[in-house]
Amino acid sequence: MIVALIAGGAGTRLWPLSTPDYPKHLLTVTGDQSLLQMAYDRAKRMSDDIYIVTEASHAHHVKDQLSDLKDDAFIVEPARRNTTGCFLAALVRAKRDHPADEPIAIIWADHYIRDIDGFVESFRVAGDASKKYCRPVLVGVEPTYPTTGFGYIHKGPLLDGEQLVHEVEGFKEKPHLELAQEFFRSGEYLWNCGYLVGTLEAFEKTMQADCPKLWDYYQKLLAAAEQGEEAYKQAYLDLESIQLEYTFNELARNILTIPGIFTWLDIGAFKDLDAVTESDEKGNSIVASQGKVAIIETENTYIRNDDKKPIAVVGVDNIVVVSTPAGILVARKDQSQKVNEN
Repeated sequence: MIVALIAGGAGTRLWPLSTPDYPKHLLTVTGDQSLLQMAYDRAKRMSDDIYIVTEASHAHHVKDQLSDLKDDAFIVEPARRNTTGCFLAALVRAKRDHPADEPIAIIWADHYIRDIDGFVESFRVAGDASKKYCRPVLVGVEPTYPTTGFGYIHKGPLLDGEQLVHEVEGFKEKPHLELAQEFFRSGEYLWNCGYLVGTLEAFEKTMQADCPKLWDYYQKLLAAAEQGEEAYKQAYLDLESIQLEYTFNELARNILTIPGIFTWLDIGAFKDLDAVTESDEKGNSIVASQGKVAIIETENTYIRNDDKKPIAVVGVDNIVVVSTPAGILVARKDQSQKVNEN
């Protein structure tokens, strides 16, 4: 199996911790490893052939955190072109260096995974299915509660003779609460984490049949790669910046899915970061990497100080307080994700 670890994006809902030049996958949220480093450790359990797809503005930080990798392991976008660009860049590299029937796993550097064994096994099953049926496979996650914050995969029937591999009936974007509750009760839906596995042959076959615009982009990138670095860079910059869900996943009529056997958290906002940070008896999570933090009569609050100035928090509940050299955020915990709207 080939692993393409996508380490791009800006993580704007975690400002001021995450900035365009230092996105969230570079952050250390628990322990002494960044999200990127933890994702790379998972990838090493899956394969010896790992490529890191990142973007020019922060590629030096990514290389610093993964210093044991050679330069050829990094696929650097000249500019952000969303997950579609990262996907195509990975396929171009795979076509150059690997056989067409070897599964390629697209995984993300900013997810928090506890069950590493289950994660690895899920991708093994998906890779085997993709190779067996020459079809792309999404690895979803069984919902643990009804949420309006994620997209959903509607599982179809199991393939004959399979225990985990399903057809896909369709996709549902972030539903309203009543619909999310219905999805949860039915047992027919998976959270769509964006994890995708397929052989190069399966991806090419599907793009050609169902995703003509994406197939055209791919052909242009392949041709440009033959002409040299500058031609490839310009072809990449000509790509439309759009999520892979809309250019491939939701258009692919032959796509399969499996329920992943692991716990999953996409750290997209401070409430998620709070959930994976150790808290005291009053529910306060405090991370003080630089300056001091003092609290009085405070509950259920996430406080992080990555600056030298001290922070004092008095008499609050359900609050996020974050101080870094890039800025200061004070927000209600359940509203903190709105920071990217400003």
